[in-house]
Amino acid sequence: MKAFPKPLAAEEEAKAVAALQNGDRQARDVLIRHNLRLVAHIAKKYGFPERDMDDYLSIGIIGLIKAIDTFDNTKGIRLATYASRCIENEILMAIRGNKKQNREVYLNDSINSDKEGKEIHLLDIMEEPQEDLSERLVMEDDVRALRKAMKEQLSPREYEILQLRYGFTTGREYTQREVAGKFGISRSYVSRIEKKAIAKLRSALEERNRRT
Repeated sequence: MKAFPKPLAAEEEAKAVAALQNGDRQARDVLIRHNLRLVAHIAKKYGFPERDMDDYLSIGIIGLIKAIDTFDNTKGIRLATYASRCIENEILMAIRGNKKQNREVYLNDSINSDKEGKEIHLLDIMEEPQEDLSERLVMEDDVRALRKAMKEQLSPREYEILQLRYGFTTGREYTQREVAGKFGISRSYVSRIEKKAIAKLRSALEERNRRT
């Protein structure tokens, strides 16, 4: 594995991102250079034969450059988080592209027909819908931050009540009356605990957003 520069410290990265967004092309080169180790780490997962590593590195670097060029630091996520997904997506697209090319005859074979009698090919059902990667990463980051805040800020009772009320574990959302029955307390007391817990979480997440 080639030796790559160490990643930038958070403060250095933030300065470079800000400089790039102000039109500093040298900052772009710095961000690319100091994230090559991230590319190598991700490429290593897919380049099992040594001869494929350089190919995956090259493809991953394309993903890194796309990430740096499209990164929005107002979304509240780290560049490394966003870049990791872009790099991996680029490599996976290349792998899928190679598989489609190598198996073109089979992918174009008819496997069924729709109600109108039109043939359906395997390739038709393999296409993946496009998504806003940035928005998905923001959502995932918000969920992680919420779970972290719940564990750090809430008492065991507050934590369990919110878990039941909003279905974080089982997917079922319990009513305040049902929660009250489980804890042997009044529904109004459950409501007060819930409001207090939510206020704690809101305060913790607002503080997090001010720091990022």
